[in-house]
Amino acid sequence: MPTITLSSKIYNNNQLKHVEEHLKSSLKGLKVKIESVQAAPRSWIQVTLSGEDENAALSYLEKTIGLCPTYTSNITRFSITRGYIKSLGKREDQLQLDIGPNIIDATIPLLYLQAQLADGRKIALKKIVELYGFCENMPLTAKITRVNGNCLEAMIAENQLKQYNRWIKSLFDRLIVLGASQQEIRKALKEARCQNDTVGIEQLGLFEHAVVCKFGTNAIGLVPKVGKKLSNATLSVFSPKTILELLPDIAH
Repeated sequence: MPTITLSSKIYNNNQLKHVEEHLKSSLKGLKVKIESVQAAPRSWIQVTLSGEDENAALSYLEKTIGLCPTYTSNITRFSITRGYIKSLGKREDQLQLDIGPNIIDATIPLLYLQAQLADGRKIALKKIVELYGFCENMPLTAKITRVNGNCLEAMIAENQLKQYNRWIKSLFDRLIVLGASQQEIRKALKEARCQNDTVGIEQLGLFEHAVVCKFGTNAIGLVPKVGKKLSNATLSVFSPKTILELLPDIAH
């Protein structure tokens, strides 16, 4: 009866029911029972499974959601792991990522962020955060570059960079919504009468999404309208136009 930690978090305990329903739907057809879904330290999602198809279920969850390393000893150099941004504003020379329930955070040095996200330009961390819509609890995939005891250093993983590059090339603004299910976001867009300003919703995590705006629609204009309907969620903006104005050669 394995207990695993998913590479995903909850924002309140009411969301555990949504996670359980999502897992039951995803694993339908497999001979597996979800024994429990609960919050691990730092709000990571912990799941206990049983049944003759539990190995197949674990493999599927690792592929679709990701499994979280629970201890520093599970991490090696060049490990690819999904983390959540935390402690913005506390340091000007690094970004901190929460990458597991019992792990000291991984840090991404500003030099790496400048090289990967700012075309090598010496731009302040605060500006990079603003350009990419970074905010606390935003998921980010990272590659571990150094392991020194409990000290972990990382850089942004290649697949994460490809996603940002694709977003920039698309020229569509994206409204980032953290802490809400896709169903809640669709309901909020409808109630705010903004559904005609969007062309789709991209899933970044179980409770993290990017609402893709129609060409010509500025995501910043949707924030007050949609924000009123999602009072418990965090909203931020990813604007390719703003990035390209400052970094015209970034999308290559």
